[in-house]
Amino acid sequence: MVARILALAGSTRTQSFNKKLVRVAADGARTAGAAVTEIDLRDYPLPLYDGDLEAESGLPGQAKALRRVFLEHDGLLIAAPEYNGSISAVLKNAIDWLSRPHQGEPALACFEGKVAGLMAASPGRLGGLRGLAHVRQILGGIRVLVIPEQQAVANAAQAFGETGTLADEKQAAAVAAIGARVAEVAARLSESQKSAS
Repeated sequence: MVARILALAGSTRTQSFNKKLVRVAADGARTAGAAVTEIDLRDYPLPLYDGDLEAESGLPGQAKALRRVFLEHDGLLIAAPEYNGSISAVLKNAIDWLSRPHQGEPALACFEGKVAGLMAASPGRLGGLRGLAHVRQILGGIRVLVIPEQQAVANAAQAFGETGTLADEKQAAAVAAIGARVAEVAARLSESQKSAS
């Protein structure tokens, strides 16, 4: 069973450290045999979640498009930047829209039963560690299985080489291992779900 893994960063900045970081994890998942799709949340511009907007118009077109992408995958690799000690607005807003019910599907169809691996890069000394705790809590609350392994890369402005790779080989190996682990767990879960059905 080939696991289908979706890789994204909770940042829209073109030279985002977290976009570079999630690519390292994505390569690790590919090496482990997964089919990986990398997306940029900038390509899915969403209004701030508004219950009145949803009641009046349903899900915005970009939320429907992003929802289709999430539904096609078994696992998630998320590089989550820390903004003021917590989750970035763009990532939280995407989760809020994706957690809404649509066309008779359960509200958490985009998340339930999926496996996720988390990482963060930050110019600060903690590497985004405080924000990762919040992302882990949010995902756990919407029925995502978040693997225990995670990586926080501090001093991110000096952590990446010119090609976008991590300069520290141990950090690079740890991030790639997160990708491989998500691929492995997602494949096993998908296989067991097929066997049970």
